[in-house]
Amino acid sequence: MSHISFHDVEVTYPGGLKALKGVTLEIPRGQFVVIVGLSGAGKSTLIRTVNSLVVPSAGDVRVDGESVTAARGRALRQMRGGIGMIFQTFNLVKRSSVLRNVLAGRLGAVPAWRGILGAFPRADVAYAHDCLRRVGIPEKAYVRADALSGGQQQRVGIARALAQKPSIMLADEPVASLDPPTSHAVLGDLKRIAREDGITTIVNLHFIDMAREYADRIVGMRDGVVVFDGTPDEASDAVFEDIYGRPIDADKDLRGA
Repeated sequence: MSHISFHDVEVTYPGGLKALKGVTLEIPRGQFVVIVGLSGAGKSTLIRTVNSLVVPSAGDVRVDGESVTAARGRALRQMRGGIGMIFQTFNLVKRSSVLRNVLAGRLGAVPAWRGILGAFPRADVAYAHDCLRRVGIPEKAYVRADALSGGQQQRVGIARALAQKPSIMLADEPVASLDPPTSHAVLGDLKRIAREDGITTIVNLHFIDMAREYADRIVGMRDGVVVFDGTPDEASDAVFEDIYGRPIDADKDLRGA
């Protein structure tokens, strides 16, 4: 398990867009945090500072007291090795098998030649199969990724991230392209795995009912600033209306709010 801390984090993109404006947060080990807010509120930028896919313009992001922001080269690669990432668009190699996609999560732990040749150690292959079992699709191991449904592809994305043996999991709108029943199934898998393995998890979501159901803690963002930080019970309709600046329905997808 890992502790994440954001200290006065600011991100200004080329052209002057200020995506984050002095964000300070502490995320304890093992907590399942859901971030909500309008598109452009800074949610994706925030989670991408955790693995330095976005480098803060000011401030610092730390994992277990070590600065990710200041890390470079080998030190950064080692820190990223413990941080799994799940994407909205799955980011799978569509022409490769499901198993090969999951084994991509082991690339940071093996010599480069093994990755190039696909010659992974037996223990890694067995672990990749186990990751697929944990997300409920062990029978899909030798199927091409592009033959799967959207929900199955996202489960492969979770299995690939899990194959890294991470202490932190980041999920950037992981169910935005899925129907509600599939979304609940995928989030259920993610929450169960986080609980079983003690993985500190940050998820960006737009569905209010899912945020309330799966989060240990909800963080609301608006215009690059944290405007709410509390438990699901504290996240009333009035709170969500303040975050989104409009009346809401609890089960509504608020991307376009």
